[in-house]
Amino acid sequence: MQKVIWKPGNMLYPVPAVMVSCGDTPENYNIITVSWTGTICTDPPMCYISVRPERHSHAIIKRLMCFVINLPSEKLLRITDLNGVKSGRDMDKFSENHLTPVPARKINAPLIGEAPVNIECRVVEIKPLGSHDMFIAEIVAVNVDDNLIDPKTQTLHLDKAKLFAYSHGFYYLLGKKMGRFGFSVKKSKK
Repeated sequence: MQKVIWKPGNMLYPVPAVMVSCGDTPENYNIITVSWTGTICTDPPMCYISVRPERHSHAIIKRLMCFVINLPSEKLLRITDLNGVKSGRDMDKFSENHLTPVPARKINAPLIGEAPVNIECRVVEIKPLGSHDMFIAEIVAVNVDDNLIDPKTQTLHLDKAKLFAYSHGFYYLLGKKMGRFGFSVKKSKK
């Protein structure tokens, strides 16, 4: 198969499509959809989001130095997309989308009550990188819908959350389990 040189750009797909909530009072609560997010450290648990400086949420996050990464379920797909194309300068995204702001436990920002997983983040560094600034944050709390936890084993079942990913302009539902970490080297039971 022949390889073709493609223009330089971000081709690391699929990526998460998350709703990031921020703000310290209902009057300035906002939600921005972000796909440039990920894990950067285990101990301490850390992650990042990259946001254009001209975005409404950028100034809020920079001022408060905290945000919540909300993992949306399939039923929140349309709202997730809308929150990525509309500005919080022009609309109250919580009320317009009938979303419930829930106080975070460790930071001064709202969780999205309808999202099955909410990750509370405290910003430790802001790195200007060009078109985007990277907000590097420590994860200070994770809130999970109780129906995703097996009560007997206390195992988290994210597959039940019906999460989706973004890939080069399109959203895709996650779902087909293909293996478990380490399966390629696991010894078979005899």
